[in-house]
Amino acid sequence: MMVSTRGRYALRVLIDLAEHNNGSYIPMKDVAARQEISLKYLERILPTLTKAKLITGVHGKGGGYKLTRDPEKYTVGEILRLTEGDLAPVACLSPDAEPCERAADCRTLQMWQGFYDMTNRYFDGITIADLARTETADNYVI
Repeated sequence: MMVSTRGRYALRVLIDLAEHNNGSYIPMKDVAARQEISLKYLERILPTLTKAKLITGVHGKGGGYKLTRDPEKYTVGEILRLTEGDLAPVACLSPDAEPCERAADCRTLQMWQGFYDMTNRYFDGITIADLARTETADNYVI
């Protein structure tokens, strides 16, 4: 499994918003500067996060973005599934996959299912708050 830049940057944005949460909207140019991410690239990720109601934004003076819920309520798994589509290690385990004709005889299906379940449990057990609390806050590399 390879997590794309889109997934990694979405995590960084949400962690940054959690770390700098003071109740007001945070300008995305500030997040981009702190995270050393192109503002243009972030502007391609923000609609996905907004549409999923993970963040809310206001345009104009005093505008920016903020989290829609407490950082403890966001899991890494939720964010990666949103930005990456799915965490399935093989196509036959994707939610939209056609039933596999070989599933009954597949010697590796159980292994892949176990890996998939383990991956989802692991990422669903980590929150944005957990990542924002680390001793390396503001110095994380994702």
